Amino acid sequence: MQVRIFRPAKTAMQSGKGNTKAWVLEYEPAARKEADALMGWLGSDDTTQQVRIKFDTKEEAVAYAKRKGLDFQVFEEATKKPVGSKNYSDNFRFDKLEFGRF
Repeated sequence: MQVRIFRPAKTAMQSGKGNTKAWVLEYEPAARKEADALMGWLGSDDTTQQVRIKFDTKEEAVAYAKRKGLDFQVFEEATKKPVGSKNYSDNFRFDKLEFGRF
């Protein structure tokens, strides 16, 4: 089975970094989802899509995948560049040059 190992990014609703420290192992979908004839809901017979295993480190997740004989792919987290200082008072600096304003 194919699995992916990654560190989740923070959601758009978060300002902090909660729930982003653990590494997650997820199974790739083995069967495609199909619409139910009666209700129209999407679903499949593949229950491994519901499994998410959390690990403290990437090495623990890789060791688990190797121990279980799973094909895995590790997605490294993107590095963020630090953004310069953003102060509210900078909007009212006297030396700030703006064209087209009085």
